[in-house]
Amino acid sequence: MAPPLISLQDVHLRFGATPLLDGAEISVSPGERLCLVGRNGSGKSTLLKVAAGLIEADAAVRFFQPGATVRYLPQEPDFSGFATTLAYVEAGLGPGDEDYRAQYLLDQLGLTGHEDPAHLSGGEARRAALARVIAPEPDVLLLDEPTNHLDLPAIEWLESELKSLRSALVVISHDRRFLQNLSRATIWLDRGTTRRLDQGFSSFEAWRDQVLEQEETDRHKLDRKIVAEQDWLRYGVTARRKRNVRRLGLLQSMRTDRRDERRAQGNVKITVTEAETSGKLVIEAKGISKSYDGTPIVTDFSTRIVRGDRIGIVGPNGAGKTTLLKMLTGELAPDSGTVRLGANLEIASLDQKRAALDPNTTLRDALTGGGSDQVLVGGVPKHVMGYLKDFLFTPDQANSPLSVLSGGERGRLMLARALALPSNMLILDEPTNDLDLETLDLLQEMVADYPGTVILVSHDRDFLDRTVTSVIAAEGAGSFTEYAGGYADMVNQRGHGVQAKEKRGESAPAKASGKAAPKAGGAADEGKKRRLTFHEKHALQTLPKTLDKLRNEADKLGGVLSDPVLYERDPGSFERTSAALAKVQKELDAAEEEWLRLEILREELGG
Repeated sequence: MAPPLISLQDVHLRFGATPLLDGAEISVSPGERLCLVGRNGSGKSTLLKVAAGLIEADAAVRFFQPGATVRYLPQEPDFSGFATTLAYVEAGLGPGDEDYRAQYLLDQLGLTGHEDPAHLSGGEARRAALARVIAPEPDVLLLDEPTNHLDLPAIEWLESELKSLRSALVVISHDRRFLQNLSRATIWLDRGTTRRLDQGFSSFEAWRDQVLEQEETDRHKLDRKIVAEQDWLRYGVTARRKRNVRRLGLLQSMRTDRRDERRAQGNVKITVTEAETSGKLVIEAKGISKSYDGTPIVTDFSTRIVRGDRIGIVGPNGAGKTTLLKMLTGELAPDSGTVRLGANLEIASLDQKRAALDPNTTLRDALTGGGSDQVLVGGVPKHVMGYLKDFLFTPDQANSPLSVLSGGERGRLMLARALALPSNMLILDEPTNDLDLETLDLLQEMVADYPGTVILVSHDRDFLDRTVTSVIAAEGAGSFTEYAGGYADMVNQRGHGVQAKEKRGESAPAKASGKAAPKAGGAADEGKKRRLTFHEKHALQTLPKTLDKLRNEADKLGGVLSDPVLYERDPGSFERTSAALAKVQKELDAAEEEWLRLEILREELGG
């Protein structure tokens, strides 16, 4: 097995009285695909920063392979000092890196490179940061929530791009499908320590449950042993004084271990306050349309939603999902068409931007409205401390300002606020943002068991598959189509997922026909002339130099092997040179094939 590129052992880090990392370990070998999982606040991002060398641990054994390149994607990138996104991405390139990749990746991610970083949206900032860390094709990529703020086309493009890289990956993400598609091993950070599973994320949850069940069994055995020793202490301490002293010491040690044991954090207790049952018909929309400045956002859409339906709305950013949602709930009037809402609707909503949270407000006041220690849950008063505990907040946090909360904690607080209101209809706009996997599990169960109606906007494919009964998908140019089932069912019916935002000069994907959209450059692109991409043009310019370099290297290695006494004099050198020659020859063959393919393509396209 190849030596690791990065190795961290026995990492200790304390913030305040409680240790955050208490003997954590992580090792990254060439080409490895690791996912790092754990509860919100368990220290995943901190451990990743220690691995990247951005935080110094209180104690750790850290090995860094000399010459290895590492790039780290933070959750909140710093754009200060850069005039454009292209300048920001190019600053991440190292000596010898291909300059063209900065512009190429920005193009792929829907940016021009001329954007002012000070005015980027959350999604645009994430795309620029991804381009910066991917462009150098480093030996190790450390990615902290890379899918945050990305839409489905960007997530699926990112999956494909990361699969094609030879870089080792360590990924933190709440997106199950993303982790399942990329990971080959799993690091579980739990109560300050790490456990490793040499299988991808798809096997993690069953393994985690087995570990926790075994812990509970061991804890029960320890409790029984402590009771037995305490009974002995009361009734049998008189005989054999030395042995008694030792046994008493063991009992005290067991008590200490039991007291200091860090137990697994509990689960969020999600309960929904039910309002009066709504009518059978919840929403009926007929031919609704909306446009801004002549641009169609929603065009001639009709649907009928009845009590108990769970509707998912999907599409790329800017496709009009939020506009459609506002029209369906009566918040926004359509330009044409009609929307009829059912009787007795009580709507509770979760805002994806957490806009309703004042950063200077305390947790207590955010739930109670201030001046009280009670929160109304379905009209019934409940002590705020008990309700905070249901959502995994500690009493110490009750009087803390919201500005100190992590993204996951803010998400839990918004859930607590929304679910305290009586409702028979839930509107969830990106509810999965920043939630840990355990909270996601419970949110999925809550949505699935909710007696009312749910409409949610999400880019989380796994969450959609587990919760919704139908999907409304943006088809482009303001068109929306409804498909029965979850996201995977939509893909089967549609022939493709939410692949990519419509680009200039390209027709929209095949709509609601059940046929796959034509691939770029295929025969289905009738009436359009295929052109060489920026990447292909650059390859045609640079491949001849690459071929010359590889041929020279092959000739040089061949000259070394032509020595008739080399093997007899130095067998090790002969084997190393032979292996190097085989590698160079393989690269040369691949480069020649690529150059030939591009030359033929250029001739077919008329230069």
